[in-house]
Formats: sequence, C-alpha cells, structure tokens
Amino acid sequence: MKKQRNFFSLFLTFFRIGILGYGGGPSFIPLVYLEVVKNNKWMSADEFNDVLAIGNTLPGPISTKMAGYIGWKLAGPFGVVIAVSALVLPTALAVILLLTSMTALHDLPWVQGMRKSIPPVIGAMLGVIIYQFMGTSLKEMGWLKSLVIFSGALLFMGTFKIHPGLIIIIIIIGALLWPVSKDDSEVQNS
Repeated sequence: MKKQRNFFSLFLTFFRIGILGYGGGPSFIPLVYLEVVKNNKWMSADEFNDVLAIGNTLPGPISTKMAGYIGWKLAGPFGVVIAVSALVLPTALAVILLLTSMTALHDLPWVQGMRKSIPPVIGAMLGVIIYQFMGTSLKEMGWLKSLVIFSGALLFMGTFKIHPGLIIIIIIIGALLWPVSKDDSEVQNS
C-alpha cells in the first residue's frame, strides 16, 4: 500500500511540475525544488544542489534528468518511468493541442501578449533559484570563494561562451584538489 502511495504521489508531483513548468528545462528547476525539497521533503537542499550540478553536466533536458534521479531514489526503475512520464505527459498533450489551434489564434493580440510576457516570468523564477543557491554557497564557502566562483562562471559562460557543464567539471576537479573543511567555512563566515 505504501509503495502505491509513493507511486501516486510521485506521479502527481511531477505531473503538477509538468503542467506548471513552461519555457524549457531551467524554468522547471524552481518548481522541482519547491515540490521535492520544500513540500515533500524527499531530499535536502544540499542533495538537490548536488543533483542539479551533476545533472547539468550530462546531455539532455535538466528537468527529465532530475525527474529520473528522484524517481529512482524514491521507487527504483519503475519510479523513473513514473516521474519522467508524468513530467512529459502534460507537455506532450499541450503541444498536440496548441499546435493544432495555433494557426487560427496566432494573430490575436492576447496570444501575442501572452507569448511576450513569458520571458520575464522565467527570468524571475531563475533569479529566485540563484538567490537560494547563493545563500547555500555563502553558508558553505563564505563570501570570497562564492563571489570568485560566481563571477568566474558568469565570465566564462557569458564572455567566452564556455558550456556550463565544462565549468561544473572544472569546479568539481578544483574541489577534489582543494577540499573545504568545516573549519575553513566557519572562519570565512565569521
């Protein structure tokens, strides 16, 4: 009985994320965080950050990779199928419905206005998740290291167009070569 509840809860959670998430993989991240960490408490914020970092290094949409990992963690192989299917189902249905009616509606002003209002909303959602990650980073590493890593990542991605996955791999290698002990983070936060 408990396993069936987990399957049902897993399906409903990712179906809800699939319905509410719009604009591609990154827009799903705050929704997954809210549902998985805050509402259901299936993982800690630190584990979520780790899953997000590792997921960003792999090819493909981040939302389906996260759904697959969380499904696996909660319910094994069948959990992967449930979580990923639930996440993709609303989008697949919406694409079929919208593409069949878009030709008739694309000239209407409210449709054009809706399309133009989406990027700022996604930007705000990404800003919230960046703010939350920076809080975790400041607690764990202090201002100086956080600012250096954040600025370096922005510089390399924005100016030099280096893929975020490569930057994450470099940071992982750096962390392996220069581990931060608890004493280091306590000194920097003081």
